Amino acid sequence: MIARPELIIFDCDGVLVDSEPMANAVLADWLTKQGLAMTGQEASQRFKGLSMATVLERAEAALGKPLPSDFLDQVQAETYARFRADLKPVEGASELVEWAQAQGFKTCIASSGDFEKMDVTLGVTALKPLFEDRIFSSKQVPRGKPAPDLFLFAAAQMGVPAERAVVIEDSPAGVAAARAAGIPVFAYGDFEAASEVYPVCALSQIKGMLTA
Repeated sequence: MIARPELIIFDCDGVLVDSEPMANAVLADWLTKQGLAMTGQEASQRFKGLSMATVLERAEAALGKPLPSDFLDQVQAETYARFRADLKPVEGASELVEWAQAQGFKTCIASSGDFEKMDVTLGVTALKPLFEDRIFSSKQVPRGKPAPDLFLFAAAQMGVPAERAVVIEDSPAGVAAARAAGIPVFAYGDFEAASEVYPVCALSQIKGMLTA
């Protein structure tokens, strides 16, 4: 069983906000228009948990040509419009954050998304006030997930040794990043158990695992 941590590091997309299906559907549509045909599910399988810079780099490599200069602006405009219309928090997310804070755990967010995106997603879902300025982005570190840089940076900014933290992630890249950082990780979704990985099917399970 996991030792009681001082800090809980939350991923954002797919852990706090249910943004992945919408974002991947939009990305797949725009990549298909450029000649890289895929579905939203295929986009998720290829790119889930990666920074947008890495996504664009891999897409251009697959296409064998650069994407249009306004590609990212077009994708983000449509994605944010969908978020503002329909985005919801992940079931149990706000309850888990509020419970963790009431129990005395430090909490923060460490996401592959940039701050503009998190302003939209966390604002629409009313989760941003729970974290205030304790929000960190892969834009702040040299390497995004699956490298450990972001989680190590977040722990350092929170004043907690990495080994006294725990991560909640939903992507293979994020789980790999936590493991590379030496941080135990709750893997939310369809994951197999591995060293220092604790698979959970619902966020509500985490409460019992942190207090057992």
